[in-house]
Amino acid sequence: MKAAIYLRVSTAEQTTDNQRRELEQACLRHGWTNAAVYEDAGISGAKGKDARPAFAALSKAIARREFDLVAAWSVDRIGRSLIDLIGFLSDIHSAGIGLYLHQQGLDTTTPAGKALFQMLGVFAEFERAMIVERVKAGLSRARSQGKRLGRRPVGEAVVARIREQLATGSGIVKTAKVLGVGTGTVHRIKREMSAVAA
Repeated sequence: MKAAIYLRVSTAEQTTDNQRRELEQACLRHGWTNAAVYEDAGISGAKGKDARPAFAALSKAIARREFDLVAAWSVDRIGRSLIDLIGFLSDIHSAGIGLYLHQQGLDTTTPAGKALFQMLGVFAEFERAMIVERVKAGLSRARSQGKRLGRRPVGEAVVARIREQLATGSGIVKTAKVLGVGTGTVHRIKREMSAVAA
């Protein structure tokens, strides 16, 4: 079985040496081949995938199924954001790649680890459903209080300038760019102009 090791420390003063040594020993004990090492040194786990180059490379390698297992020191080395962590777990699960977390003693290549991984998936799905429900409740409450949702409407002066631009034959994208409004706004006004003309 080929394993990829992911190492991360939050500050430049810290070192990944201890993580590397323990994970390499774990690979030897389990008979895994160390396929690659991905290391983000001095980068916070609260940052997204884009701000962690090694983690981004690991994610791409997962999508290409370059190895069978990801080994990390601890769950907090993978990420501090629950949403990011859930996304990562979903990615490796859908790719059929195992996960080994040294500090938590989690190995999804074992039956007990698989069961725990599936339970994590259930909790992740529950968390997503709860977030959706909270957002819907918040939007409903805001509407009931008379709050306007979405972008602020553009002023009449801007609407007049959009009409002028469109009347001269200017395109939708160009008009939006020149006047600093969204293309949807320009589309809406153009539809209104077409309806009046018809």
